[in-house]
Amino acid sequence: MVKLRLKRCGRKQHAVYRIVAIDVRSRREGRDLRKVGFYDPIKNQTCLNVPAILYFLEKGAQPTRTVSDILRKAEFFKEKERTLS
Repeated sequence: MVKLRLKRCGRKQHAVYRIVAIDVRSRREGRDLRKVGFYDPIKNQTCLNVPAILYFLEKGAQPTRTVSDILRKAEFFKEKERTLS
């Protein structure tokens, strides 16, 4: 099973996260299938690869709670509804 979850990057006391599609059995810093976004909680910046996220969601990938909150704040699901309509 594939999940969309965060992968920690950056330096000490200044964490930034990549949003990645990764196998459930992999650890946090394990090998990811694809990088689909970026999140910086300190600067509150988000960068998303929307076609890649849509691809993995259509294939059955489940976002974690944190990633789904990030997607909701970025109004990703509103964009998804517009593309489907």
